[in-house]
Amino acid sequence: MSNALHYKSNVRDLYFNLFEVSDIANGVLGHGAFASLDEETARQVLSEVDKLARTEIAASFFEADRDPLRQGPDGSVLLPASLKKSLKAYYDAGFGGLELPEHMGGIGAPPSLIWAAFELIAGANPSVAFYLFGTFIAKIIDRLGTAEQKARFLKAHVDQCWGGSMVLTEPDAGSDVGAGRAKARHVEGDLWEIEGTKRFITNGDFDYPANIIHLVLARPEGADVGTKGLSLFIVPKIWVEADGRLGEPNGVRVSKLEKKMGIKASSTCELVFGEDRPARGLLMGNVHDGIRQMFHVIENARMAVGMKSMATLSTAYLNALDYAKVRVQGADLPEAANKRAPRVRIIEHPDVKRMLMSCKAHAEGMRALAFFTAHIQDQVELLGGHGDARADELDKLNDLLLPLVKGWNSDRGYDQLGIALQIIGGSGYIQDYPFEQYIRDQKIDSLYEGTTHIQALDLIFRKIARDGGQTLQGLAQRVQASVQAEEGGETLAEERKLLGKALADLNGMLMALLGKLGESPYHVGFQGNRVLLALADVVVAWLLLRHAAIAAGKLPGAKASDKPFYTGKVASARWWCRNVLPGVTLARKMVEASDLGLMDMPEEAW
Repeated sequence: MSNALHYKSNVRDLYFNLFEVSDIANGVLGHGAFASLDEETARQVLSEVDKLARTEIAASFFEADRDPLRQGPDGSVLLPASLKKSLKAYYDAGFGGLELPEHMGGIGAPPSLIWAAFELIAGANPSVAFYLFGTFIAKIIDRLGTAEQKARFLKAHVDQCWGGSMVLTEPDAGSDVGAGRAKARHVEGDLWEIEGTKRFITNGDFDYPANIIHLVLARPEGADVGTKGLSLFIVPKIWVEADGRLGEPNGVRVSKLEKKMGIKASSTCELVFGEDRPARGLLMGNVHDGIRQMFHVIENARMAVGMKSMATLSTAYLNALDYAKVRVQGADLPEAANKRAPRVRIIEHPDVKRMLMSCKAHAEGMRALAFFTAHIQDQVELLGGHGDARADELDKLNDLLLPLVKGWNSDRGYDQLGIALQIIGGSGYIQDYPFEQYIRDQKIDSLYEGTTHIQALDLIFRKIARDGGQTLQGLAQRVQASVQAEEGGETLAEERKLLGKALADLNGMLMALLGKLGESPYHVGFQGNRVLLALADVVVAWLLLRHAAIAAGKLPGAKASDKPFYTGKVASARWWCRNVLPGVTLARKMVEASDLGLMDMPEEAW
């Protein structure tokens, strides 16, 4: 196993999700905003991104972790040379335009193709993936900015590959965004001056791009308290004149570079606005609609975090698999008492097979969930976005799925990474192998962009309750229809039966929680995470069974090179239904038995 090139991609499963399950070649590519793309081009693009990820991007993974970020005399953040080399390779290859629409000079790729490329980059080096965020910030300005703001920023932003950050969190507010105290004072027109301190800002500063555009939430003087009083401001690191030329440094200073457990190569900063000089910013769209505008960024970030967790688990599994195939240790279990029995590779041991299948099925399930969601996003864009009734319905489904992609992928991903490390034993604990860094780099995923419990509260109180559970019911009907349609035939008959039972238990769990809400919302506080995880377990079971049905149908006529892949798809679904879905029954019982005893426990007893 090479430290320099640790990353093992799973392009075969990526293509399976895109072209065999979602069938984007026929339903997405060549249509609407994606009319200029076809399957051959999409495959070629992903093949090139994959090659870059496994080489130039992966090359800085270890080195940048061990060669820490530094601050220069002026407080600016200095990246290690290896990281700059990876970023240069990405932009030199022309991939900066992958996620841009054609009118911005990009190739007009659909969300599913954009997220596929993101998986490859994030799996190879998540810090590099984060530094590419500036392109998305340009898309937000294009979507929400005034004509003057677009003319002012976008050409230079895109041509020069500027960086970007989303600036929400404050030291005293944390996840309670509405408690933010950063102030905005109106100067004239759409020009404002920002004052305050923001914390934990990814890409808060780094010395690769010529400029960084911060999207900052601040409260105009006299505005309401809470999130509704916040407005969104475009605040460049270097001031941008009306004609697009760069001016003087703006009043944004890095007061602290966070020292972190993982993703050490990602610049996480505390930023002070308006301390030494005015921090000038433009009101986004010249309207006071900050939290709604910022949610376009937040939702993208949450999807990215879920994709990152999946990508990390996927490469960890494949690294563990390779190790298990060559590591010889111990006799075959029936011969364990025979001291003269030949030693076998650890992949032949039942416990290692169990752990490998857990990692394999979870990695494939996370990818299935992420790309099912990405394909929903494809369809929303094809329908022209909001305003179309079908697009609005699909957008609600996307909203429902995002807490699962972010919350479930990140939560389960951490557990499974521990299993991947366990597979290779003590070797996994040392830095000769990538597992300890995978775990350090991934743990943040369940913490930022809304913790797992924040995702659960969002799921229950906003996404489910918003329309009286209709969107959730629609998703459940899809699952039930697959069960009744007998997808996969006799091959998956038992698995469909187990899925039907889990779906019934999930419904019973939700009904039990709804009843307990009449007693106290504290029940959601205790059981919300359990509900989110159980819902995702069921949805993933459904998706894996759909994948297995496709694979089973193709197995008889498959090429010899494809048969192992399709066989593995059926095995993953079977294992999931037998080993994960029984947990939904237990989760239902736990919710039904929920009580509020902990709320009455005196603090002194803790």
